[in-house]
Amino acid sequence: MTGPGGTGDGTGGPLPEFRWTGESELHRGWAISLRRARFVDPDGVAFERDVVRHPGAVAVVPVTASGSFLLVHQYRPAVDRWLLEIPAGTRDVADEPVEVTAARELAEEVGCAADRLTPLGTCLNTPGFCDERTVLYAAEGLREVGNDRQGVEERFLSVVEVPQDRFAQMVDDGDIEDAITILAVLRFLGRTGTER
Repeated sequence: MTGPGGTGDGTGGPLPEFRWTGESELHRGWAISLRRARFVDPDGVAFERDVVRHPGAVAVVPVTASGSFLLVHQYRPAVDRWLLEIPAGTRDVADEPVEVTAARELAEEVGCAADRLTPLGTCLNTPGFCDERTVLYAAEGLREVGNDRQGVEERFLSVVEVPQDRFAQMVDDGDIEDAITILAVLRFLGRTGTER
């Protein structure tokens, strides 16, 4: 395998070549699967890694007319804690365009539609063991449409309005820890300039 868009290592030289040679399924859940993947390193040595395969996700930064962010306070079983996050969801509807998934998650969790969905890039969440790729959006020109919360955790979530000038301090204080939320908001602030 080589880096995205080419074979360079950033200094003009080629990247060593790793080869994927196959994989077998160890477990399949409703959205993810755990696979035993096999590779050959640049020296020809075979090795294996456990890899989580994920259909991908979207995450949306809802921005109010006053410039605040709408976050959801949601229980996350994997860490057994409540987290403050931007609305996000798995791309679990086959062939659904990513913008449609983003709009659906915004409506489901926050009860809003957006006049403008602006791409903020993509990120690999945890590439050390998972291939999940999250597509990031900013949602502006919000209007209420009523929520349609689907999962057990979503039924109990609440929406929290966070002023832009409080966001960085909430990260520093540990009130906001979700990496996708932090990255997406920083991408939004970078696109629009400094905090308002």
